[in-house]
Order: sequence, then C-alpha cells, then structure tokens
Amino acid sequence: MSEAAREPFGRLLARSLSGAWRGEPSAVDFSQVELQKVTPHLLRSGAAPLGWRRVRDSVLQESAAALSLRQAYRLTTLRSMISDSRIKTVFQLLRSADVEPILIKGWGVAQYYPERGLRPYGDIDVCVRADQYRTAASALAGLPRRQYRVDLHQGFEKFGDENFEELFSRSQLERLDEVDVRVPSREDHFRLVCFHLLREGAWRPLWLCDVAAMLEARQADFDWKLCLNSKRGTQAVACAVALAHSLFEANTSDIPDAARLKQFPDWLIRTVMSEWDSLVPSMSHRHSRPMLMHLRRPTRLLQALRHRWPNPIEATITMKGRINEWPRLPLQIGNCLYRTKAFLLRLPSEWRDQLSHLCL
Repeated sequence: MSEAAREPFGRLLARSLSGAWRGEPSAVDFSQVELQKVTPHLLRSGAAPLGWRRVRDSVLQESAAALSLRQAYRLTTLRSMISDSRIKTVFQLLRSADVEPILIKGWGVAQYYPERGLRPYGDIDVCVRADQYRTAASALAGLPRRQYRVDLHQGFEKFGDENFEELFSRSQLERLDEVDVRVPSREDHFRLVCFHLLREGAWRPLWLCDVAAMLEARQADFDWKLCLNSKRGTQAVACAVALAHSLFEANTSDIPDAARLKQFPDWLIRTVMSEWDSLVPSMSHRHSRPMLMHLRRPTRLLQALRHRWPNPIEATITMKGRINEWPRLPLQIGNCLYRTKAFLLRLPSEWRDQLSHLCL
C-alpha cells in the first residue's frame, strides 16, 4: 500500500487547504485522485472556494473535481453579494430601534481573505447588550426567516467573554457600501473566533482556516497583551494557533510565548482528525433539530443523544477544563449533565411529564 493510500483522510483534507488563504497559495502537493477524494467534503463544509484557490493555477485546474470547486466559488461570490445586502438591512433595522449591534465571524472574518468569494457567510451573528436583546429581537421579528438567518446573541458570553462594554469600547466600524458595520477590534475578534472554533469542537475546517487567515494577516501593531487578556481566552487562542500551525502550517514564528500551547496532547489532533475523517461531520448536524422535537419520536431519541455527545475539545472548552494529557471523559460527562439540566429547565411541564413516563 502506498504512503498516500495510508494517509488519514483528515490529513489529506488539511493538505488540500493549507495556505489557501494567502495572497499566493501554497503549491499543490496532492494528486487528481486525492483532490477527487476530498472534494465532497470541501463542498459540504463550505471550504470549496478555498479548495479552488489551491488548484486554479495548477495542472489540476481542468479536472472534474476542480471544476465543481470553481462552480462553488462562483456561487459563493454571488451569495456574498446577497448576504451583504441582508447584513445592511439587519444593521439598519437594529439602529432604527436604538440598538447598536456588533457583528462577529462571517462577513467580518471574510475581510481577512484576499478576495471575495473565498469565505462563505450565510448566518448573520450579531451581539447586543443583554438589556437590549428583546428590543433587538422585536426589531428583527418581521424579517423572513428563510432569507435572514440572524443569530442574535446577548453579549459575548457564548464566545468566551462576559464583558460586553469593554469589547464595545474597542470595537470599530467597517464600511459596507453605504452602511457602517460594527465589528470587534482585531485582537478581540481573533480571540472570539478561536474560542468559537473550539467550543464547536473544531469540526469545520473552514473555521480553522479563519484562524490561520487572521493570524497571518495581523499587522505589526497587533496587541497580543490585549488579545490574551483572560485566562480562558489565552488557552483558546494558544490551542487554536497550535492546531492551525500543526494542520495548515500557519506561520507562528513571531507570536509571543503566551500564545503558544505549553502542552500539545495527542487527543487534540485525534479529535480534529476524527471529525474531519467523516464526509458528513457529526457535529455539523448535531443540533439541526431541537431536542424537543425528538421527544415526539422517542425512537430517534437515542440517536439525537448520540449526536449531542461532546467531543473532547468542545467538552474541555465549555467546562473550562485545562488542555493537558488528562482523560477527557469526566469533562464530556460533565458537559452532558450541564446541558441536560439546562434543557430540562426550559422544558414545558407537560413535556417533563412525558419524558418521565418514557424513562420509567
């Protein structure tokens, strides 16, 4: 068996994306057969435009796989124009209700890539002050849900930061045509993106590309002390940077020691490879349906619970664990118990009775 045939799929996927975010992408180091193998995953995970960028100036550019990647790149470019219009509408509606939102990920991260269409963004993630959440939700209530996929967040707690006012004071306005879009500072945004990657279990390669793109695009005045201003944020940044360097060969030559992971346990790479080895990542559809819907069809309850089992990375970040060689199972169990409690507290009383009946 050849060395290429023995290579784990996740490693091949990493090679197909390595350096794709750069002004001059890395030279292709994979074959047409290998490109054909990873293309379905690239298409499903949103990384197809980056895959096209890797091969469009290579001998593989006319292959069937490359042509499907090119089509995805063109479609992403068109969709980004539609998404831009929707982002402007969301900001205008919220400001008309005297709510000043901060947009994270998506369009804000796409600005770190060298050209439009490389980084798809559909969901519009905006954070608002906790006391303005209901006002913001009411202002957006009339938007068609299928067209406007707005994820409205109370502050930044979901992204590892609880001090909204500090982040707001450092935020900046970026021009989107005739509308100013507020985004976090470069340092805060990088930390939030790193935390989000890990909180979601690092199942999506595109999110790690975001980390690599932002890392290499930072300017000389990037304030690492500000970026690493919390213990939890520092660990998330160090872990994400280590993964970007290990899997994508992102340049980490000039980062401070505080942003470097002191230990690199084996379970980190194993977890990412386990997620990426599947053509349909388990994490991607884990929350596709609310758990409440599965109570109506108990036969699918066990399958739903299995999809919600946290991988070691997600469990470590959400349970505020340390990244070391210790077993992850206690953190995974703790994560499940915490989420189960939160789910039961949100459950209507009649559904609690039905759940108790099922468990007896």
